Amino acid sequence: MKKVITLFLLSSLFVYSQTEDEKMLKNIYETALTKSKCYDWLDYLSNTIGSRLSGSKSAALAVDYTKEELEKLGFDRVFLQEVMVPKWVRGEKEQAYIEIKGKKINVPICALGSSVATSKKGLKSNIIEVQGIDEMIEMGEDKVKGKIVFFNRPMTPIHIQTFRAYGGCIDQRSSGAREAAKLGAVGVIVRSMNLRLDDFPHTGNTNYGDLPKEMYIPAAAISTNGANLLSDSLKENPNLEFYFKQSCETHKDVLSYNVVGEIKGTENPNKIMVVGGHLDSWDLGDGSHDDGAGVVQSMEIASIFKSLGYKPKNTIRVVLFMNEENGNRGGEKYAELASEANENHIFALESDAGGFSPRGFSIDADEANFAKIINWKSLFEPYLIHYFAIGHTGVDIGPLQSKHIVKAGLQPDSQRYFDYHHAANDTFDAVNKRELELGAATMASLLYLFDQHGID
Repeated sequence: MKKVITLFLLSSLFVYSQTEDEKMLKNIYETALTKSKCYDWLDYLSNTIGSRLSGSKSAALAVDYTKEELEKLGFDRVFLQEVMVPKWVRGEKEQAYIEIKGKKINVPICALGSSVATSKKGLKSNIIEVQGIDEMIEMGEDKVKGKIVFFNRPMTPIHIQTFRAYGGCIDQRSSGAREAAKLGAVGVIVRSMNLRLDDFPHTGNTNYGDLPKEMYIPAAAISTNGANLLSDSLKENPNLEFYFKQSCETHKDVLSYNVVGEIKGTENPNKIMVVGGHLDSWDLGDGSHDDGAGVVQSMEIASIFKSLGYKPKNTIRVVLFMNEENGNRGGEKYAELASEANENHIFALESDAGGFSPRGFSIDADEANFAKIINWKSLFEPYLIHYFAIGHTGVDIGPLQSKHIVKAGLQPDSQRYFDYHHAANDTFDAVNKRELELGAATMASLLYLFDQHGID
């Protein structure tokens, strides 16, 4: 009989706990949808400050603005973490054309981040098309030397999770110039990472690894329409010439900052839970989806908790990381300082996949904690949140390590993300207010659940 009573009491406690959690999630979503500040913050970041490339004046303005806004939210502590970041400047607008039978056909390109410039006159040479680095290497130096290499492997449309398609061809952009230079190529053109056919070239970082600087070659992205035109033209005339000109340059590293707002835990102040996004963006648009959305959603969590009078058990830090796009110096610096201070981070959550409708989370956790998250699925179902899977959680929180830590990455609907990613059309008008707010509420809900129930 005692066993039956005990089981009944435990069952009653479980139902009560679930009911309290359900009430809290309902309050979180209602608050986000009626009292949110994140859309206004994003408006200012995007339309008043604009693009926020690391080392730029606008990146410094974004640091000042977000620090001031975090202070207004009433954190126990708001502080900056110094971090040295690269300063790469695009320079004048790039130019490119295909020359066919003496006729010049202009195509849209943009320099890849960290690329070197062409000469002031530009670069003109024969061009060879390949579907990837391996195919180029198989061709050998004889066929590559003195030519521009055109990497034209597209993002495959078959993956519902479009980040898988992105991962399937990003090596062309990140490593193509380095590997082409080893074979004597004089330049690289890369098909934009975009599932849509349009005229927007998409930038992103490239790297030369340990090559000597005299071997660096200029690298640019070409729009998907431009890539198709170039490919078709090469089929008709394999000996055509391609011209492009860019004036980008890399300066000395400059001082910048991570922006951190901290709410001390009422029960476990030495256990730290991080939520954040990256404050820097590429320079073509204003970085509203990548990653202005993640920044303001992270800030919104503090606003929601304050509105609800919720006092977390564990210490919560909102961290706005600097330099995710072309170096990840901010994420590395945060992890370095946390390690030096012997801080105990138990949970980290990142938003860096756009401000679209939230679908769930990617998770980096052991079996016990992943099972705990799966048990919370029913709490999220009323809000159409259903995706909980093991996977990559975020570049900024990647370096962060503790003895016991669970990491999560917000996963919005990704079907339209790469239409805007790293391109000039990643602007404020591309973000839907309600979708942005739902993402913030979903993040706040997971943070709340881990704060209440801890990690195993």
